[in-house]
Amino acid sequence: MAIARINGVNLYYEDVGIGDPIIFQHGYTASHDGWSGVIERMSARYRCIAMDCRGAGDSARPDDGYNIEQLAADVVGMADYLGLDRFHYAGQSMGGLIGFELGLSYPDRLLSLSLSAPAPADGIAMPQSARDTMRERWINKERDLLIRTSLAAVPRESAHADVPAQVDRQLSVSVGHYDGCWDAMVNYHKGDRLGEIQTPTLLLAGAADSLLPPNLKDFARLGNATLHVFSRVGHGVPREVPSAYARVVTDFLEHGVVNAQTLAAAVAEAANA
Repeated sequence: MAIARINGVNLYYEDVGIGDPIIFQHGYTASHDGWSGVIERMSARYRCIAMDCRGAGDSARPDDGYNIEQLAADVVGMADYLGLDRFHYAGQSMGGLIGFELGLSYPDRLLSLSLSAPAPADGIAMPQSARDTMRERWINKERDLLIRTSLAAVPRESAHADVPAQVDRQLSVSVGHYDGCWDAMVNYHKGDRLGEIQTPTLLLAGAADSLLPPNLKDFARLGNATLHVFSRVGHGVPREVPSAYARVVTDFLEHGVVNAQTLAAAVAEAANA
C-alpha cells in the first residue's frame, strides 16, 4: 500500500506507468478500484495515479474536510507530494465536480481535465425522501438490495462482475464521507463560473445517465471544452466501458479540444491562406 500524508490525512494512492502524469479521482462512495480497467489500458503511455479521497477506499477517515474545495486541495496536495508541477486530471462523478473546482482554483497546475458524468455544478437536485431511502439502505447495510439495484442501473452485462465489490466499497466509507460529501455536492453552486475555466476540458457522459441533462448544461458553459456521449452507458462511464473511455481520453490528450469553434477557426485560417 502507498500512503501519502496530505493536508494532515493519510491518503491511499497507486502510481503506475510512464509518461505525462494523470491523477484519477473517483466518485462519491467509490474508490481507486473503479479506474483499474482504464489504467490497465493507459499506463503504457501515461503515468497513472489513482487516489482515494478522505473517508473512502483505503484512505483514512477523518472527522472533517468533506467539501469540494478541500477535496480539490487534497488532489493538489497529492501532486505536490509526488513532485508534479502540472498534471492531467481525470474525475468521475463527484471527482468530476472536484475537477471543476480545480479548473477554477488551480488552473496553473493543470494540463487538462477529463470529467466523466460530473456531479452538477449547480448542485444535486434530489427529493429528500429519495435521499432518506438511500441513506437508510446504507446505514442498515442492505448489501443484497444495493447489489440488485446497482446491477439494474448498469446497462452492459460486461460491467456487472465488479458491482458487488463496488457496493462493498460504498458500504465501507465513513459517515463523514457519506453525509459530508453528499451535502457538499448539493450545496456546490458555481455553474455560473464555469466559463472561467480555460483549461482544455473533455466532458464525458453516459446517454442513459440521469445526469446527462445537467452534464450538457455544464458543458455548454465551459470555456474551452469538447464532449463525448457514450451510447448504452449509465453513470459509471470508466467502469462500464473502460476500453472506449481510454480510447476517447487518449485521443483528447493527443489532439486537445476539437469543437465547432476550433473547426470554424481552422476554416477561416484556410480561407485566408
